[in-house]
Amino acid sequence: MALPYPAPTPHIAAKPGDFAPTVLMPGDPLRSKFIAENFLEDIRMVNNVRSVHGYTGTYKGIPVSVMASGMGIPSIGIYSYELFNFFDVQNIIRVGSAGSMQEDVHIRDIVFGMGACTTSSYANQYHLPGTYAAIASYPLLKTAVDVADRLGAKYHVGNILSSDPFYGDDADLPTALQGSQNWKKMGVMAVEMEAAGLYMTAARAKKNALAICTISDNLFDPSQNTTAEERQTSFTEMMQVALETAKEMY
Repeated sequence: MALPYPAPTPHIAAKPGDFAPTVLMPGDPLRSKFIAENFLEDIRMVNNVRSVHGYTGTYKGIPVSVMASGMGIPSIGIYSYELFNFFDVQNIIRVGSAGSMQEDVHIRDIVFGMGACTTSSYANQYHLPGTYAAIASYPLLKTAVDVADRLGAKYHVGNILSSDPFYGDDADLPTALQGSQNWKKMGVMAVEMEAAGLYMTAARAKKNALAICTISDNLFDPSQNTTAEERQTSFTEMMQVALETAKEMY
Protein backbone atom coordinates (compact mmCIF):
# COMPACT_ATOMS: atom_id res chain seq x y z
CA MET A 1 0.00 0.00 0.00
CA ALA A 2 1.46 3.36 -1.05
CA LEU A 3 1.85 5.90 1.70
CA PRO A 4 -0.09 9.17 1.14
CA TYR A 5 2.93 11.17 2.37
CA PRO A 6 6.56 10.19 2.70
CA ALA A 7 7.90 8.94 6.00
CA PRO A 8 9.43 9.95 8.36
CA THR A 9 6.74 12.29 9.64
CA PRO A 10 7.18 15.36 11.86
CA HIS A 11 6.74 13.18 14.98
CA ILE A 12 7.89 9.69 13.98
CA ALA A 13 11.41 9.21 12.61
CA ALA A 14 10.77 5.82 11.05
CA LYS A 15 10.80 4.33 7.57
CA PRO A 16 7.98 2.57 5.70
CA GLY A 17 7.78 -0.97 6.99
CA ASP A 18 9.31 -0.19 10.38
CA PHE A 19 6.02 -0.78 12.21
CA ALA A 20 4.15 -4.05 12.55
CA PRO A 21 0.43 -4.22 11.63
CA THR A 22 -0.46 -3.93 15.35
CA VAL A 23 1.01 -1.30 17.67
CA LEU A 24 0.60 -1.38 21.44
CA MET A 25 0.40 2.19 22.71
CA PRO A 26 0.99 3.02 26.37
CA GLY A 27 1.03 6.65 27.42
CA ASP A 28 4.39 6.43 29.20
CA PRO A 29 7.57 6.06 27.05
CA LEU A 30 9.14 4.03 29.86
CA ARG A 31 6.23 1.60 29.73
CA SER A 32 6.82 1.08 26.00
CA LYS A 33 10.48 0.38 26.79
CA PHE A 34 9.44 -2.07 29.53
CA ILE A 35 7.08 -3.95 27.22
CA ALA A 36 9.66 -4.18 24.44
CA GLU A 37 12.47 -5.36 26.70
CA ASN A 38 10.42 -7.87 28.69
CA PHE A 39 7.98 -9.32 26.15
CA LEU A 40 9.45 -8.92 22.65
CA GLU A 41 12.38 -10.58 20.92
CA ASP A 42 14.76 -9.12 18.35
CA ILE A 43 13.69 -5.60 19.26
CA ARG A 44 14.91 -2.51 17.47
CA MET A 45 14.11 1.10 18.22
CA VAL A 46 12.22 2.68 15.32
CA ASN A 47 11.41 6.05 16.87
CA ASN A 48 12.77 8.31 19.57
CA VAL A 49 11.60 11.76 18.49
CA ARG A 50 10.89 13.81 21.66
CA SER A 51 11.93 10.70 23.63
CA VAL A 52 8.74 8.92 22.55
CA HIS A 53 10.15 5.42 22.44
CA GLY A 54 8.94 3.19 19.62
CA TYR A 55 10.10 -0.39 19.12
CA THR A 56 9.39 -3.26 16.76
CA GLY A 57 10.13 -6.89 17.58
CA THR A 58 8.44 -10.26 17.61
CA TYR A 59 6.09 -11.88 20.09
CA LYS A 60 5.92 -15.66 19.73
CA GLY A 61 7.25 -15.22 16.21
CA ILE A 62 4.71 -12.55 15.21
CA PRO A 63 5.83 -8.96 14.47
CA VAL A 64 4.50 -6.46 17.02
CA SER A 65 5.34 -2.81 17.68
CA VAL A 66 5.01 -0.71 20.81
CA MET A 67 5.21 3.07 20.98
CA ALA A 68 4.21 5.64 23.56
CA SER A 69 1.39 8.10 22.95
CA GLY A 70 2.09 10.73 25.60
CA MET A 71 -0.74 12.10 27.72
CA GLY A 72 -4.10 13.30 26.46
CA ILE A 73 -6.22 13.17 23.32
CA PRO A 74 -4.18 15.75 21.32
CA SER A 75 -1.03 13.67 21.79
CA ILE A 76 -2.49 10.25 20.99
CA GLY A 77 -4.39 11.90 18.14
CA ILE A 78 -1.11 12.92 16.48
CA TYR A 79 0.67 9.60 16.89
CA SER A 80 -2.27 7.40 15.98
CA TYR A 81 -3.06 9.54 12.91
CA GLU A 82 0.48 9.21 11.62
CA LEU A 83 0.68 5.48 12.34
CA PHE A 84 -2.65 4.74 10.66
CA ASN A 85 -2.26 7.03 7.66
CA PHE A 86 1.49 7.15 6.96
CA PHE A 87 2.83 3.80 8.19
CA ASP A 88 0.00 1.43 7.22
CA VAL A 89 -0.65 0.33 10.82
CA GLN A 90 -3.94 -1.58 11.00
CA ASN A 91 -4.55 -1.93 14.75
CA ILE A 92 -3.64 0.23 17.73
CA ILE A 93 -4.22 -1.14 21.23
CA ARG A 94 -3.94 1.42 23.99
CA VAL A 95 -2.49 -0.14 27.14
CA GLY A 96 -2.89 2.40 29.90
CA SER A 97 -4.12 3.14 33.38
CA ALA A 98 -7.51 4.40 34.53
CA GLY A 99 -9.27 5.54 37.68
CA SER A 100 -12.24 3.49 38.86
CA MET A 101 -15.67 5.14 39.09
CA GLN A 102 -17.56 2.08 40.30
CA GLU A 103 -17.44 0.14 43.57
CA ASP A 104 -17.09 -3.22 41.79
CA VAL A 105 -14.17 -2.07 39.60
CA HIS A 106 -11.12 -2.65 41.78
CA ILE A 107 -7.43 -1.79 41.74
CA ARG A 108 -5.55 -3.89 39.14
CA ASP A 109 -8.75 -5.02 37.41
CA ILE A 110 -8.66 -4.70 33.63
CA VAL A 111 -11.25 -2.59 31.81
CA PHE A 112 -12.00 -2.85 28.11
CA GLY A 113 -13.37 0.41 26.73
CA MET A 114 -16.28 -0.71 24.56
CA GLY A 115 -17.20 2.95 24.28
CA ALA A 116 -15.46 6.17 25.31
CA CYS A 117 -17.36 9.21 26.49
CA THR A 118 -15.34 12.41 26.51
CA THR A 119 -15.19 15.99 27.73
CA SER A 120 -13.05 16.83 24.69
CA SER A 121 -14.11 18.79 21.60
CA TYR A 122 -11.95 16.53 19.40
CA ALA A 123 -14.95 15.40 17.32
CA ASN A 124 -15.65 18.97 16.19
CA GLN A 125 -13.09 18.63 13.40
CA TYR A 126 -15.34 16.11 11.64
CA HIS A 127 -18.22 18.61 11.27
CA LEU A 128 -20.88 16.12 12.30
CA PRO A 129 -24.49 17.29 12.77
CA GLY A 130 -24.77 15.60 16.16
CA THR A 131 -22.87 13.79 18.90
CA TYR A 132 -20.42 11.10 17.81
CA ALA A 133 -20.31 7.83 19.78
CA ALA A 134 -16.65 6.78 19.99
CA ILE A 135 -16.49 2.99 20.16
CA ALA A 136 -13.85 0.27 20.01
CA SER A 137 -13.40 -1.94 16.97
CA TYR A 138 -15.40 -5.11 17.54
CA PRO A 139 -12.84 -7.58 16.12
CA LEU A 140 -10.20 -6.27 18.53
CA LEU A 141 -12.60 -6.14 21.46
CA LYS A 142 -13.93 -9.67 20.93
CA THR A 143 -10.45 -11.08 20.48
CA ALA A 144 -9.14 -9.34 23.60
CA VAL A 145 -12.06 -10.51 25.74
CA ASP A 146 -11.58 -14.08 24.50
CA VAL A 147 -7.88 -13.82 25.42
CA ALA A 148 -8.72 -12.46 28.88
CA ASP A 149 -11.10 -15.36 29.45
CA ARG A 150 -8.43 -17.82 28.41
CA LEU A 151 -5.89 -16.22 30.77
CA GLY A 152 -8.34 -16.04 33.66
CA ALA A 153 -8.02 -12.26 33.99
CA LYS A 154 -10.46 -10.23 36.05
CA TYR A 155 -11.96 -7.69 33.67
CA HIS A 156 -14.91 -5.40 32.95
CA VAL A 157 -16.31 -4.37 29.55
CA GLY A 158 -18.24 -1.15 29.08
CA ASN A 159 -18.08 2.61 28.87
CA ILE A 160 -15.11 4.68 29.96
CA LEU A 161 -14.55 8.44 30.12
CA SER A 162 -11.73 10.21 28.28
CA SER A 163 -11.26 13.42 30.23
CA ASP A 164 -9.58 16.36 28.51
CA PRO A 165 -8.17 18.26 31.51
CA PHE A 166 -6.69 16.52 34.53
CA TYR A 167 -6.75 19.49 36.90
CA GLY A 168 -9.88 21.62 36.94
CA ASP A 169 -10.67 25.03 38.36
CA ASP A 170 -13.01 23.81 41.09
CA ALA A 171 -11.68 23.75 44.65
CA ASP A 172 -8.37 22.37 43.36
CA LEU A 173 -9.88 18.94 42.84
CA PRO A 174 -8.80 16.74 39.92
CA THR A 175 -11.21 17.17 37.04
CA ALA A 176 -12.08 13.48 37.30
CA LEU A 177 -13.88 14.19 40.56
CA GLN A 178 -15.88 17.08 39.16
CA GLY A 179 -19.19 15.63 38.06
CA SER A 180 -17.88 12.10 38.56
CA GLN A 181 -21.08 11.06 40.32
CA ASN A 182 -23.00 12.02 37.18
CA TRP A 183 -20.78 9.82 35.00
CA LYS A 184 -20.96 7.07 37.60
CA LYS A 185 -24.76 6.96 37.59
CA MET A 186 -24.65 6.47 33.80
CA GLY A 187 -22.59 3.32 34.31
CA VAL A 188 -19.22 4.72 33.22
CA MET A 189 -16.60 2.35 34.64
CA ALA A 190 -13.45 4.44 34.77
CA VAL A 191 -11.73 7.62 33.62
CA GLU A 192 -8.59 8.01 31.51
CA MET A 193 -7.42 10.59 28.96
CA GLU A 194 -6.89 9.08 25.50
CA ALA A 195 -9.34 6.43 24.26
CA ALA A 196 -12.01 8.63 22.67
CA GLY A 197 -9.46 10.42 20.48
CA LEU A 198 -7.90 7.12 19.44
CA TYR A 199 -11.29 5.65 18.55
CA MET A 200 -12.26 8.64 16.42
CA THR A 201 -8.94 8.69 14.60
CA ALA A 202 -9.24 4.97 13.87
CA ALA A 203 -12.79 5.33 12.61
CA ARG A 204 -11.82 8.13 10.23
CA ALA A 205 -8.88 6.10 8.92
CA LYS A 206 -11.02 2.94 8.64
CA LYS A 207 -8.64 1.12 10.97
CA ASN A 208 -9.04 -0.68 14.31
CA ALA A 209 -8.53 0.55 17.88
CA LEU A 210 -9.11 -0.70 21.41
CA ALA A 211 -8.30 0.71 24.84
CA ILE A 212 -7.28 -1.81 27.50
CA CYS A 213 -6.64 -0.17 30.87
CA THR A 214 -5.61 -1.40 34.28
CA ILE A 215 -7.24 0.31 37.24
CA SER A 216 -4.51 2.28 39.00
CA ASP A 217 -6.58 4.22 41.51
CA ASN A 218 -10.07 4.79 42.86
CA LEU A 219 -11.59 8.26 42.52
CA PHE A 220 -13.44 7.91 45.79
CA ASP A 221 -10.72 6.20 47.86
CA PRO A 222 -7.21 7.70 47.56
CA SER A 223 -5.79 4.94 49.77
CA GLN A 224 -6.08 2.57 46.81
CA ASN A 225 -3.68 4.48 44.54
CA THR A 226 -0.68 2.84 42.86
CA THR A 227 2.73 4.46 42.37
CA ALA A 228 4.20 5.67 39.08
CA GLU A 229 6.73 2.82 39.16
CA GLU A 230 3.97 0.25 39.73
CA ARG A 231 2.02 1.64 36.79
CA GLN A 232 5.13 1.46 34.62
CA THR A 233 6.22 -2.08 35.39
CA SER A 234 3.58 -4.15 37.17
CA PHE A 235 0.51 -4.03 34.93
CA THR A 236 1.77 -7.09 33.10
CA GLU A 237 -1.54 -8.96 32.79
CA MET A 238 -2.92 -6.14 30.63
CA MET A 239 0.25 -6.21 28.52
CA GLN A 240 -0.06 -9.96 28.03
CA VAL A 241 -3.70 -9.67 26.97
CA ALA A 242 -2.77 -6.98 24.44
CA LEU A 243 0.14 -9.00 23.03
CA GLU A 244 -1.92 -12.16 22.70
CA THR A 245 -4.59 -10.09 20.95
CA ALA A 246 -1.99 -8.73 18.53
CA LYS A 247 -0.89 -12.30 17.81
CA GLU A 248 -4.45 -13.45 17.17
CA MET A 249 -5.09 -10.49 14.84
CA TYR A 250 -1.98 -11.12 12.71
